[in-house]
Amino acid sequence: MSTHQGFDFLIQWHLTERCNLRCSHCYQTGATGPELTFSEVLQGLDEIAEMFDAWADAYSLSLLPSFNITGGEPLLRIDLFDVLGELRKRGYPAFLLTNGTLVDRQKARLIKEADVKGVQVSIEGCEEVHDSIRGPKSFDRATEGVEHLLDAGLTVTLNVTLSRLNAGTMKKVVILASHLGVQRVGFSRLVPAGRGSGLLSQMLPSGDVQKLYAELFSLDIAGLEIVTGDPIAAQMRARIDKNKKKNGKSAENSTGPTGLPAGGCSAGVAGLTFLADGTIVPCRRMPIPLGNLRTDPLREVWALSPVLEALRDRRRYKGRCGTCERWDTCRGCRAIAYAHARARGEDDFLAEDPQCFLQPAST
Repeated sequence: MSTHQGFDFLIQWHLTERCNLRCSHCYQTGATGPELTFSEVLQGLDEIAEMFDAWADAYSLSLLPSFNITGGEPLLRIDLFDVLGELRKRGYPAFLLTNGTLVDRQKARLIKEADVKGVQVSIEGCEEVHDSIRGPKSFDRATEGVEHLLDAGLTVTLNVTLSRLNAGTMKKVVILASHLGVQRVGFSRLVPAGRGSGLLSQMLPSGDVQKLYAELFSLDIAGLEIVTGDPIAAQMRARIDKNKKKNGKSAENSTGPTGLPAGGCSAGVAGLTFLADGTIVPCRRMPIPLGNLRTDPLREVWALSPVLEALRDRRRYKGRCGTCERWDTCRGCRAIAYAHARARGEDDFLAEDPQCFLQPAST
């Protein structure tokens, strides 16, 4: 999930768990079950609208949810374009997350006509590295899909999952992005969950993460934006920008934690994820059921879930994340913290982020 900014609220909706690839690092298990029908999706959208209308009445907040529509592979859902059309009709910004391999010219045109604001395509490195993670010939098919999306006039982000498997090829990915003509290239860290639970040893050490992000943020390529939803990376970039401005009037002030989350990891604060069977979870990579769209009122889940309450409470965080001066604007990646804790036999979603490299904010 992207980091929370302002009053944005992101809903990531996995319309299907079905996928045409079997990626070794996937945070999902590949298990399939009964998917929400189109009618049930519409009912879910009605609940979302009611929740936001209630917030507007109660708190005088004008909030507009945005949607990441994904899977599995969302293009395997036969009513995908009906869902996208409904989001467009309701005025909700929609983004599509796909592996790109099923995108042909016709599908790219339909995505454009659905007024999708951007498409994220997963690329894991150069061709050899990508295919070793996602399967033979998947690189060629994904990059061909990217070309179709660009030809249709869509904004495209290449997104990479960082690990020991591909860390050495990131500059090649940036060069590829520039060569293809995409507008953005983004990065997230490996979450050792689901099918990727066996890749714990492939997580990058914190120092390597810091070095890699520093290298990526130092790149300046015309027409290409380097982005990330990683709250730790966002903190690093903010500090770099602050240092650049420290002698100017626009420099930021570090006032320490407020005790209230105001940015960073959106889990429990500025977003929810819906799985294909209607299960509600805090984040797409945190398999902690909060309820189900089929049976539980969404407003009650958001307001009363003990899990979400804990995610909003600084006092309950463990280790470095519990004492960090940046807690209110970071909190680490909860999905990585949770997966890493589970690998140690601890079912703790409030554990510290094991890859954090940040120093105290006052230094």
